Amino acid sequence: MVLEIAMLEVKDGEATAFEAALAQAAPLLSGMPGFLGYDLHRGVEDPNRYALLVRWRTLEDHTRGFRGSPQHQEWRRLLNPFYNGAPVVAHFRPVTSGAPA
Repeated sequence: MVLEIAMLEVKDGEATAFEAALAQAAPLLSGMPGFLGYDLHRGVEDPNRYALLVRWRTLEDHTRGFRGSPQHQEWRRLLNPFYNGAPVVAHFRPVTSGAPA
């Protein structure tokens, strides 16, 4: 499993519209091979900042599969108007996890 973390800065006053657009765009991800799920988190200190966490089976499922697809173009069309600057995206593999005892 690979975790994509996209840090998104949303324009002032656009948070509600961005969240609605993401809900509209989410089905574009769900049909992609290797897509395992996503979570969206909103900043506490900066409510215009979001962390989008997307779980993929492999890195290539995201970088080649989704990014090379027509669905990605539609994703960008729906969401890019809300961004204040380009998203910062990185990929991670699990190392360890924990939970309260």
